[in-house]
Amino acid sequence: MKFLDQCKVWVKAGDGGNGCVAFRREKYIEFGGPSGGNGGRGGDIVVEAVPSLNTLIDYRYQQHFKAERGGHGMGKDRTGAAGTDVVLRVPVGTEVLAEDNQTVLADLTRPGERIVIARGGDGGFGNAHFKSSTNRAPRQSTPGWPGEERWLWLRLKLIADAGIVGLPNAGKSTFLAAVSAARPKIADYPFTTLHPNLGVVDADGESFVLADIPGLIEGAHEGAGLGDRFLGHVERCGVLLHLVDGTESAVTKAYRTVRRELEAYGHGLPEKPEIVALNKIDALTPAELGRRRAALSRAAGKPVLLVSGASRAGVPELLRALLAVIRKRRAKAAATAPSDAGQERAAERRP
Repeated sequence: MKFLDQCKVWVKAGDGGNGCVAFRREKYIEFGGPSGGNGGRGGDIVVEAVPSLNTLIDYRYQQHFKAERGGHGMGKDRTGAAGTDVVLRVPVGTEVLAEDNQTVLADLTRPGERIVIARGGDGGFGNAHFKSSTNRAPRQSTPGWPGEERWLWLRLKLIADAGIVGLPNAGKSTFLAAVSAARPKIADYPFTTLHPNLGVVDADGESFVLADIPGLIEGAHEGAGLGDRFLGHVERCGVLLHLVDGTESAVTKAYRTVRRELEAYGHGLPEKPEIVALNKIDALTPAELGRRRAALSRAAGKPVLLVSGASRAGVPELLRALLAVIRKRRAKAAATAPSDAGQERAAERRP
């Protein structure tokens, strides 16, 4: 299945049905009176998050969605049928943005979460609605109201506990394949990874989701290489795993290049907890390993872990370090969950 994480769609809610002008005419009933029914309400456009999807590829080939119009009112005070809603099913973690691609209208982060993104128009009034003591035979009705229409952007941000960042060929895909059942493409040339990959990692009896995104290069925030569009997939991560290729002679430059791109991107990524690891240590001599680890530690201002995705050296220790940060984040989320639920219930009770 092809991966698509951003698309633009046009949605149009259904128009309301027109009201009806009719009069009751039955044998032996001298004064029938008006009997025109109201029009039905137009269908809504609903966006729903479903757990069975992990891409927006369905919206690559169909970009226009229009809900059903409400039925017109009829005689004998019959109201028109309501239009059928159109439901856009998207992966969990999808953001719905306005046409400017900046204003967030909804962020669907839980399975089954739904939002009405375009409301159908109300039905028009039939002449029975206008009946009064001074106007006993009205001949007026109103048309249905038009439904809302708009352009939307759908943007998928994968939900993962940890995200791997680094330069191209830093060994990110190899590491993901070593610690999970994911099988990303691995090759000895840059930009092998063209779209994000997810893997479920088991460590110390617990599991977490690890995301591998395409490599960043200098100027990615200006569109160089694959750009920084895939950084949105690690915005929801609790911790960043920054892999640095140990076979590079300038490991500090490689580290600072990626950090500059994260800071230029913003959206909270520079402030996230970061674990720095020197990768491909199996290809280094002890002397080289010591020098480059010390230089990288000074540049990052924190301890540097040693790892090799190919030989699995240092992998258990690195996974435990990631899991420690993830546990803290999960504990914090569990502690704040009851208060958030109480606020939601209070909001529902408000008139």
